[in-house]
This record gives sequence, C-alpha cells and structure tokens, in this order.
Amino acid sequence: MNKLAKNKKLCPICGGVKKAGKTTYTVDPGFGVIVVRDVPTMICSQCGEEWIDDTTAKSLEKNVNEARKKKAQFEVVTLK
Repeated sequence: MNKLAKNKKLCPICGGVKKAGKTTYTVDPGFGVIVVRDVPTMICSQCGEEWIDDTTAKSLEKNVNEARKKKAQFEVVTLK
C-alpha cells in the first residue's frame, strides 16, 4: 500500500483507522428539522470523527433541498 492510500485510511485527528459505516445527518433550516438516515460515511474507530465523500455529499444536498421545499416542521428521509 502506498503512503497516500495508507494516509486516507488513517484519521488525521487521532491517527485511528477509518472504516466504512453509516450515520444520520441532521439539518435545522430555520423552520423545522430535517433528518437524513443511512448516510454512507467513513468513521474513525478511535475518536468517532466522520467523513462524507463528494458523491454522498451531493446526494445528501439533493435530499435536503427536496425536504426543504416541503417546509415541514419535521422531515425524516433515507438517503437515495
């Protein structure tokens, strides 16, 4: 494994190992709460810090914007 690949697997905060997992993302747009479940992420096995990749972030943004249009007080969605 090259140095760059090894560094991507290590947490830059604590040096722990990052592993694939899922998280819940919560947004407060000012009129209610939007909760997006089952968001793929990399999670540090030591400190718990989470990272979302660019593709997932775009999908997450799309889901949040769709929920925001509804202006519901509370919206729970699963990432598409």
